[in-house]
Amino acid sequence: MLNSREVPISTATNRQGLRLLISSRDAAALRHLQGCCQRLPGLTVNTRLVTNGHTDPLYGLEQMPDFLLLRVSHLWREELAALLQRPASERPPLLICGPLNEREGVRLAMQAGARDFLPEPVAEDELVAALGRMLTESRGGTGGGSKLIAVMNAKGGSGATLLACNLAQQLSARGGTTLLLDLDLQFGSVAHYLDVQTAHSHLDVLQQVDELDSVALRGFCSHFSSTLHVLGGRSSELCLSQDIRLEQLEALLRLARSTYDWVVVDLPRQIDHLTGITLEQADRVYIVVQQSLSHLKDATRLARILRDDLGVQGSRLQVVVNRYNKASPVSLKDIAEALRCEVLQKLPNDYSVVTESQNTGVPLELHAPRAPVTLAMRELSQELLGAEEAGEGLLKRTFGRLFGR
Repeated sequence: MLNSREVPISTATNRQGLRLLISSRDAAALRHLQGCCQRLPGLTVNTRLVTNGHTDPLYGLEQMPDFLLLRVSHLWREELAALLQRPASERPPLLICGPLNEREGVRLAMQAGARDFLPEPVAEDELVAALGRMLTESRGGTGGGSKLIAVMNAKGGSGATLLACNLAQQLSARGGTTLLLDLDLQFGSVAHYLDVQTAHSHLDVLQQVDELDSVALRGFCSHFSSTLHVLGGRSSELCLSQDIRLEQLEALLRLARSTYDWVVVDLPRQIDHLTGITLEQADRVYIVVQQSLSHLKDATRLARILRDDLGVQGSRLQVVVNRYNKASPVSLKDIAEALRCEVLQKLPNDYSVVTESQNTGVPLELHAPRAPVTLAMRELSQELLGAEEAGEGLLKRTFGRLFGR
């Protein structure tokens, strides 16, 4: 049977308490989690001890909770799979704890909407902090400090999509809700990089953007995790840049920035009305280049266009040298002088790790957290987030515990 017992908690505000459901197959764990949650005002806590054959923690509920704290059991694959079978709009923000000690489990948890995974024994302070962040997000929404990040190849195949996808994933894990927008209208591949299915395309959104709000935009996106959403094209759909009006893209960028903390745009290697307006509005523009004369020639021309024709200030322009090789005849000094860029970022040549990540659709942070290229990506995201970010996130500590980082 399903046993459900509600334990109301007094609130310190006039706002009606949000509903937290704690679901577990372990009665002792359920009592411990309930006791921890009583420290946090503003919640009405419902507990659910599952003792029958159902693996869906939301099975049979007449009213969905605002948040779900799931203590997974040895049936974690079935429990997470049951959540994934529900539409994203029907899955509440999720915290997970319990014996989830495999890479597959962490990935399934993120896909199911997990904001954090709390290793056992669950520390009360960590649980209260995680719930507090979820309460703050639900009440305040996304602030006005949203950042738009544009990533563009200096030459085809330089690695812009690699950078955009992994940067978006790391920002979503450490910096807040993130939208990864693929503006390569014909050959976009971010959905493949993250192994997500594209139910709706950016063309669907752009054609009706004036009628959409933040809730609708999230619904059109594919969800890699609860904090990383993806919007791109469908492989069966031919879309030309002239099919999209400048006003439509401007409206989409405004809506995206009001909805998400970060908007990362993977741009095609071309200058037109779509890439132009994105580059002009971007808070940071990454040019991805490799160490060859042909890359250097094209990168120099692109940097000149961005500075002189589009007015992208030098402080917003960042050059990333992908597949860096210290022994290359084209040195970092050559690139810096040609592009008039004092500081260059480097991504080491980690071909096998990157290839495996792309083929499996698992971002580098999850696939190979200790690889040199992952560490370099982490430095890029940390630089964007700023030095004020103190301490490690729960998911980061979890990855270190699980994967030995």
